Amino acid sequence: MKFELFVALRYLFTLRKNNFISVISLFAVCGVALGVAALIVVIGVMNGFSTDLRDKILGVNAHVIVTAYDGTLENYHHMTDRIEKIPGVTGVTPFIYSEVMLSSSGGVKGVVLRGVDAETAKGVLSLPGDMLSGSVDSLSKDGKLPEIVIGNQLARRLGLVLGDTVNLLSPSGTRTAAGFTPKVRVFKVGGIFRTGMYEYDSSLAYISNTSAQKLLGFKRDFVSGLEIRLADVYAVDNIGKLLDRELAGYPVQIRNWQEMNSNLFAALKLEKTAMFIILAMIVMVGSFSIITTLVMLVMQKTKDIAVLMSMGATSGSIRRIFMLQGTLIGLIGTTIGYLIGIPVALLLKKYQFIKLPSNVYPVDYLPIRMDWMDLTIIGVAAFSLCFLATLYPAKQAAALEPAQALRYE
Repeated sequence: MKFELFVALRYLFTLRKNNFISVISLFAVCGVALGVAALIVVIGVMNGFSTDLRDKILGVNAHVIVTAYDGTLENYHHMTDRIEKIPGVTGVTPFIYSEVMLSSSGGVKGVVLRGVDAETAKGVLSLPGDMLSGSVDSLSKDGKLPEIVIGNQLARRLGLVLGDTVNLLSPSGTRTAAGFTPKVRVFKVGGIFRTGMYEYDSSLAYISNTSAQKLLGFKRDFVSGLEIRLADVYAVDNIGKLLDRELAGYPVQIRNWQEMNSNLFAALKLEKTAMFIILAMIVMVGSFSIITTLVMLVMQKTKDIAVLMSMGATSGSIRRIFMLQGTLIGLIGTTIGYLIGIPVALLLKKYQFIKLPSNVYPVDYLPIRMDWMDLTIIGVAAFSLCFLATLYPAKQAAALEPAQALRYE
């Protein structure tokens, strides 16, 4: 064991003989530990919130959306074949988008209506995995009544269950002698889904593309656009360039999930950075306690420092002794913070015992996602603050003159 480390450990473990300094040291360790633990949990929540929100958004919406400038796409079969050949594309499905009124015996509600192809939508949307009852395949059934799949919050609000009938009121209608008559069609509830996002579960409904075309009065085989799923959600820029070249002859616009939700995810990133800075202040409080501990220890150990320097210890050795002591306090605090923060985060992730109101937040539980890079940054930041806190006391200790220190001893 090196001389500097030996002396630093002796000073550290004999702090209990001086109650006041030992209490300050304990506060320093607790401050660093609480700061690190809070950072781990909060950053884990922010990561989990962003990831969960992204997955839910991308479950209902595709990674890339191709739409026509005039609102309707006719030659989509040929476009689908060309898009499926692009490397990195795992699924393509046509969709129809509209806003309609849904009425039943339980009330009336405006909903976002999505026409989908039941077969190809399985490879693009997460709808099959979100079903609470019924099946997405019901949309393609040939029965007396076309079927509709609705969100669980919408079903709860209108008192609907499987097999109930609802009326869809289309904005497109016909003009008669009595005035404008909206088009109304009757649908049977064939499925109820739950995404976990109140906005979607309370105002989204799915029907087949064929039923949507009839309801909206399309004269030909039109759709609103194409939804595309990718193997890598972050490869949207590269795939977008390939789509631009492949669809250069079509009057379409191409948008990806990052563009459509840029404000939301930018706000989440800013909030994560702000929370990191705010909670790092707790670690900084602990580092100030380290400064106090070392300054008082230097004052107490003036005689010891002078004796060591008289016996041949250099100023550099004295500096390293106190730097090592402060660094050890920071290391102990950081380690305890990891031992507290990681288990708490794992418990929150496994048991989800903190619930959120689903009508206020986009998720109904507190999501946790721990990233090794963030854990490393937290540890490095905490350790760096503790190390910087040792520089001034160590410098003052190294600047002592042995003769002056021993004159009045």
